[in-house]
Formats: sequence, C-alpha cells, structure tokens
Amino acid sequence: MTIRLAVLLSGGGTTLQNILDHIAAGTLDAEVVCVVSSRADAYGLERARKAGIPSLTVLRKECTSAEEFDRRIWDSVHEHRADLTVLAGFMSKLSIPGPNANRVMNVHPALIPAFCGQGMYGHHVHEAVLKYGAKLTGATVHFVDNEYDHGPIILQAAVPVLDKDTPDTLADRVQAAEREIYPQAIQYFAEGRIEVCNRLVRIRH
Repeated sequence: MTIRLAVLLSGGGTTLQNILDHIAAGTLDAEVVCVVSSRADAYGLERARKAGIPSLTVLRKECTSAEEFDRRIWDSVHEHRADLTVLAGFMSKLSIPGPNANRVMNVHPALIPAFCGQGMYGHHVHEAVLKYGAKLTGATVHFVDNEYDHGPIILQAAVPVLDKDTPDTLADRVQAAEREIYPQAIQYFAEGRIEVCNRLVRIRH
C-alpha cells in the first residue's frame, strides 16, 4: 500500500530528500503529499518546489496563539489526507490531536531516553554525548506525543563514539544511521506491520 506523507520541516530538508530518494528507488511505498515549514527561508521548501510537492509556511510569530499555529498546520495535513506525518528537522513545539496519535513520527539523534528532551536537538545532542564521555550513541525513530522525545520507540540504531570524535564527525555517523532507519520505520507503517500497546511497539513479521 502506498501511504500519503506530510513532511514538517524547518531547515535544509535533507530528511525530506532522503525520503524522496527512497521513494524514487522503490524502497519506500509512500508519496509526499505536502510539506509544511515553520520558517520561510527553509531550503526544504525549495526541495519541495523542485519535486512538485504542495508546500506551506506557517510562522509562529504570525499566529495569535500556539493553538492557532497547531491548527493551521493540522488543517493543511488533513486537507491533503495524509496517512502519516513525519517530522524532518521541525523545530517548533507541536501539539498532537487525539486522532493523530501514533500517526506522527520523528527521528532523534541519540538513543532515547538518553540525551533527549527540551533543548536537546542537533549539535546540542552530540556535544552533550561527547562531554559526558558516552561510548555509544545512535538514532531513534519514535512516535510523537505531547512531550519532548517521549512517544513509543519504533526503531533504534547504535553508533559508537570514537576517541577522536568531534560533534561534526559524530553527527555524520549518526545522520547516516538516521537515513537508514527513518525510511525503514515509515515502510513498516506503510505495510501495516506496526502494533503499539501502551509504550511497546512490535513489528509484525
């Protein structure tokens, strides 16, 4: 089954491009039906334009409340009849309405529950990993709920931390893991293989 994806982003759109590349390669049964950005200068919007994908910018500062910000985003997602919403470097807090429970995914650049939560994003995560002296980090794909990095975990991939790592070199390897497991998790969803019971996610074979 080909599922309809809404992609929410705030930056360069490399995760969007990775999804599009997997779709083009035939390894992901999905169609990106809309892109929503929280920044007008996000290069991800240009990627969407080049791919012929409808896009929308919703700026928090132009909304009278957090509720209006959320509503405008979800109105677009629902208008395009998305089956699954994927966060792709989306840097704004977003409330998840009940009907969208376990229908919103995110990828986090660490092994949740380590190095996660409010303020833990991008290079902040890799800097914290190195400062703490952790020997192992990785990437986590999870469903999104109304707490930071808290929803049920779908897939994780471990990445070793090397003695000579910098935040940049560590980020490169973690992002390589993200590029593998995020499309894989979306494909499991497309195949109807994901079961969620409380916090436990099972992948049916």
